[in-house]
Amino acid sequence: MAVKSVKDTMKKGVLFIVCGPSGVGKTTLAQHLLESCDRLTPSVSYTTRAPRKGEVDGVDYHFVDEDAFVEMRDRDQFAEWARVHGNFYGTPVAGILQAWKDDRDVLFDIDYQGASQLQERFPEDARSVLVIPPSIQVLEKRLRGRATDADAVIAQRLDAARHELAQFELYDYIIENDDFDVALQRLTAIYQACTQQMPLFRNRMMELLGE
Repeated sequence: MAVKSVKDTMKKGVLFIVCGPSGVGKTTLAQHLLESCDRLTPSVSYTTRAPRKGEVDGVDYHFVDEDAFVEMRDRDQFAEWARVHGNFYGTPVAGILQAWKDDRDVLFDIDYQGASQLQERFPEDARSVLVIPPSIQVLEKRLRGRATDADAVIAQRLDAARHELAQFELYDYIIENDDFDVALQRLTAIYQACTQQMPLFRNRMMELLGE
């Protein structure tokens, strides 16, 4: 089902997008926000990358091969898609529509390419937050602290981080993740404010006014 055929007639929720370079802590922040907000449901993306240890198909991602992904893309079944570090990632339209039917908001942990597409496609519903490190040096220290990537991979991630941070004007909000608890409080406050924005109350106001 195409998004444009239903987006103006059904009850909608917030599409809350959390972005940031690898190692900045965005996924941990997003997970904590999800645990504390009952209305939020995670967007489960499709990806062509291999599952990592502990990941569950259909829970963390929908893992598919490239042919299947391209077929879905060509059928316009993704609200957004991007190629990141050589792998495809995409947000299924069906997941967003189901969340709205269930009276839920949707949480996205995606990159700037996906965020830009969602904001263009859902200008009234999508709100984005960029999580930034205190400095590039701190980000490098965090990446090295993982002890999972070779020096060449870390260098690639740092180059990608600089490029992603340079897109800062795409975002509605920016949070510095220096102190995790403070960053989480700010992220929670932003989400709560987004749930009270006027576009989400348009239908409710028409009902209240008897129109």
